[in-house]
Amino acid sequence: MKLTRRRLLAGTAVVAGGGLVLALVRDDDAPRLGAEHDLEPNAYLQVRPDGVIVLQVDKIEMGQGVMTGFVTLLAEELGVRPEQVTPRHAPVLSLFQTPSQLTAESNSMRSRWDTVRETGAAAREMLREAAARRWGVAFDRVEVGGDATLLNAETGERLAYADLANAAAELSVPSSPPLTPPERYRWIGGRVPRPDAPDKVTGRTVFGSDVRLPGMLTAVVARPSRAGDRLLSFDAEAVAGLPGVRHVVEISSGVAVVADGYWQAQQAASRLRAEWADGPLAGFDVAALRAEQRARIAAGDGKRARNDGDVDTGLAGAGHGLEAEYRTPFVAHATMETMNATVRLTADHCEIWAPVQAPDLARQVACDLAGLRRDQVDVHTTFAGGGFGRRAMIDFVEEAMQVAMQIDAPVQLVWSREDDLRHDYYRSATLHRLRGGIDADGQLAAWDHTLVAPDHTSAILPIGLASLAPESWSRSFTDRIAGWLGPLQVKLLGPYQARDGAVTLPYAAPNLRVTLHALNPPLPVGIWRSVANSYNAFVVESFIDELAHLAGADAAEYRRRHLGGEPRHLAVLERLVDASGWGNAPAGRHQGMAIHACFDSVVGQVAEISLTAGRIRVHRVTCVVDCGIAINPDIVSAQLESGILYGLNAALHDEVDVLDGRVRQSNFHDYPMLRIADSPAIETHIIESATHVGGIGEAGTPPIAPAVANAVFAATGRRLRELPLRLA
Repeated sequence: MKLTRRRLLAGTAVVAGGGLVLALVRDDDAPRLGAEHDLEPNAYLQVRPDGVIVLQVDKIEMGQGVMTGFVTLLAEELGVRPEQVTPRHAPVLSLFQTPSQLTAESNSMRSRWDTVRETGAAAREMLREAAARRWGVAFDRVEVGGDATLLNAETGERLAYADLANAAAELSVPSSPPLTPPERYRWIGGRVPRPDAPDKVTGRTVFGSDVRLPGMLTAVVARPSRAGDRLLSFDAEAVAGLPGVRHVVEISSGVAVVADGYWQAQQAASRLRAEWADGPLAGFDVAALRAEQRARIAAGDGKRARNDGDVDTGLAGAGHGLEAEYRTPFVAHATMETMNATVRLTADHCEIWAPVQAPDLARQVACDLAGLRRDQVDVHTTFAGGGFGRRAMIDFVEEAMQVAMQIDAPVQLVWSREDDLRHDYYRSATLHRLRGGIDADGQLAAWDHTLVAPDHTSAILPIGLASLAPESWSRSFTDRIAGWLGPLQVKLLGPYQARDGAVTLPYAAPNLRVTLHALNPPLPVGIWRSVANSYNAFVVESFIDELAHLAGADAAEYRRRHLGGEPRHLAVLERLVDASGWGNAPAGRHQGMAIHACFDSVVGQVAEISLTAGRIRVHRVTCVVDCGIAINPDIVSAQLESGILYGLNAALHDEVDVLDGRVRQSNFHDYPMLRIADSPAIETHIIESATHVGGIGEAGTPPIAPAVANAVFAATGRRLRELPLRLA
């Protein structure tokens, strides 16, 4: 019963009266099967007697194409056409928790590459065995038709998978089903159409905000202008009589106005009068944070994340040295679909519909608040209009639960755009101090990177630990463990996520040091697309450009000199130089380059810019990627384009400013998005590779900011060391 990486279990009598079910489970957490013919719901794959093939996707589809990727892998091994597979979001199940049922860090295809293929291969072999027994022929005489049929090589007879599902379910699961070799791929590496595209185009797709239930009401929260302020009093009577208003209830984050629809709830919430007491953000501003960050660096007591050679001696002995300070601001996620959740709650059952990146955390919130067991809570994951890490936090689910516990009706809680921008879990402002030295030949002699960033444990660890703990453990007990474990982790490792993109420096340096300082600002911070790579790539790729200039070398050539131990980086660099026409920008335009590796992919970008009246205009971006096996080149290109535009918006515009603890931005008029006219032409080039599949949803974002900054230097001779990039 042992597969390469996972154990497969088969059950019978599936939905629709029988069929084949395969479930991949962790060896230490195998679900108990019922009687021989009982339904086994813990399944990735269901091959039904009615011809329907269901694939449960345990990652959320938020535009990155995970459903297409899963369907592609399954179709390849199961021997069916992609359109014959029906994907759907999976429920919360322990077998999907590795350790959390989380969609993040471009890990969906990387973590399920083997899982989904092995599931399809095992089912295919079981169906072949069932056919061989029915026909009375040798197993190797049963051929896979490629369209959910099997062919008898001796007689030419065909059987559909549907006709064999029940018989196959009675067989033992093969221990090591053979996987399709790359030279025989039909679908992997091809341009498989997205199964979710038609419904999205025609408006049939149900996003979180599209959920509608009988008798459902809508809630909007009247919040303080400064997050974390404490409610003292409010005048419910002033809005209770407004059209459509049904309830006015207090929750932890403010006052929820519950009405027949969003417009009535929003209008009433905007008129609600409330008094607030100062919270932890009172008096906070970014300037004070910068001063505290500098003090942390000056204290010199950070955690060494990497320490090769003797950096101080290397710097002292270098022929030329350079020191620079880089800064990045608070940045919002600004998903196109704002935060929302729908809850239907009874005395002994709860259902949640929400676009969440971690449905098991949403389930845990419901259990904690309503006192329910996990098997009494069902989370229906919906499609999401963007995530970027914001939907890994489940504060909006907590709010919906708090409202549902006080009214007798299903409720959908919806955030306004203003709520979304002013009450986000932001990418934190960071500070970086770099020192570099080069020898007489211009070679990198020493590299010293010190940075200050948050540790994130206080926001993520308590709920994450509670969701994984046995149900017999109380939330207060797991919170105590988290309160001990979080500081211990910071003490031992520093702000661990801040290592991404800093510790894995690809450029050869005999003396290299990376020092991390943890500092959590009072403003809520969380995970933002590509995590720490988004700011560390800006710093690292800008500073290597500075050192190249100090050495009097071309930026591409200088990188080439120092990438001898990184063949994937070198291949990306060579292709990038050729594809971008490096060094031959049209008149009036200037080029900048950056290369960054994250999530097992290497991405290089060249930005081509011009300057007009102090404004940076990006005309063209050439992007080269080695993402290992490109499961679907169309999606790879689309995600690179998405990542570039998302990162470019942050590079040129994104900044959350805070005054006396209040976020000053409120909507897209003062937190602008790139318009079509401002978007560059983007060319993507995918390097053919047999390397294990890499992540792509986030990998395109980090290089664009430094590529543009380096192009600005080429145009002006000025180094822009702070985001967003401004010339004035």
